[in-house]
Amino acid sequence: MQQDLVYEIALSKTEGVGGVMFKQLLNTFGSAKAVFEMPSAKLLKVPNMGKFTLAKIKENQEALIQAETIVSQSAKNNIRIVTFKQDEYPQKLKGIFEAPPILFFKGKGHLEYPKTLAIVGTRDASEYGKKSTEEIVTSLKEHHVQIVSGLAYGIDIAAHKAALKIGLSTVGVLANSLETVYPSSHKKVAKEIEETGLLISEQPFGTITKPSFFVARNRIIAALADATIVVESARKGGSMVTAEYANNYNKEVFAIPGGIFQKYSEGPNYLIANNKAQIFTNTEDFVEWMKWNSENGKSRIIEKEVLDLTKYTQEESKVLSLLMHNGEMLIDDLSWHSQIHLNKLASILLNLEFADLVKQSPGKKFTMK
Repeated sequence: MQQDLVYEIALSKTEGVGGVMFKQLLNTFGSAKAVFEMPSAKLLKVPNMGKFTLAKIKENQEALIQAETIVSQSAKNNIRIVTFKQDEYPQKLKGIFEAPPILFFKGKGHLEYPKTLAIVGTRDASEYGKKSTEEIVTSLKEHHVQIVSGLAYGIDIAAHKAALKIGLSTVGVLANSLETVYPSSHKKVAKEIEETGLLISEQPFGTITKPSFFVARNRIIAALADATIVVESARKGGSMVTAEYANNYNKEVFAIPGGIFQKYSEGPNYLIANNKAQIFTNTEDFVEWMKWNSENGKSRIIEKEVLDLTKYTQEESKVLSLLMHNGEMLIDDLSWHSQIHLNKLASILLNLEFADLVKQSPGKKFTMK
């Protein structure tokens, strides 16, 4: 197991191997070790495998050394490493096409909550925004909701603090690796989160944080939650990216309206005006919409089984993901969005029909079964 983990981390850190390629390689060859040992001719048969990526896979010694360090240092820092093939890997993430192949966990909590809510917003939050956040979280105490956010300044940290204050589990999804806390002023809150919740990152120990990581982590926040509330945000920003991801994943999105001349009301107002979010005015209506009314302490939500996209080829996963998130699609639209040629796409769709996953309607329209 330890050796398998080292090889998987090494493969995930190989330049040119993103999350989708990683899962495709493991599904094709069975293990990361087998990928590194596979002849070049066989690797080149994998869809989207280029000569650059192939060369990087073959130059694997440095990646293996780095992976061994990551495994040992993670253990010393109480960081758990979870790969997409393990049971602990979040089921909700398995249903998204661009899910990270490996996650790093720190804390005593878990993700098996029937009700989860992401609360996001600007780092430069107003008192109105912070107060709204605290009141929303506090009002959800009786529903035992797990609160997900990004441990950033402003709305994020207000959501985490409010959850901790009333004893709700909270999950911080970080853009940096877990041996550090960013911003450092939130170390105390991060420690408190570890006691009852989780800190999660897709970045391995020792990774130098890049600006792109902050955008990428928003997809994890959106995927882990049943719904996302945008409290305050400018027209562009990380919170708007999270809302976009949530919409793409067919999750519920809500936004708190604000004054038309307030900078950080521009984002929520835009989402509401363009039917990208429902207006949030009170917790009672929100709970009713989410069917979170409790009966004997249990949610009335009937959970749908999440389709595990990691079991399918890269192109099948892409097609299934598009159909899950967009509903019925014309084959031409599927081809354009997936960048798969029509002839090949027709063959993929036929296989998915035989597998009882997809059905075709007149006019070459396709939906999930």
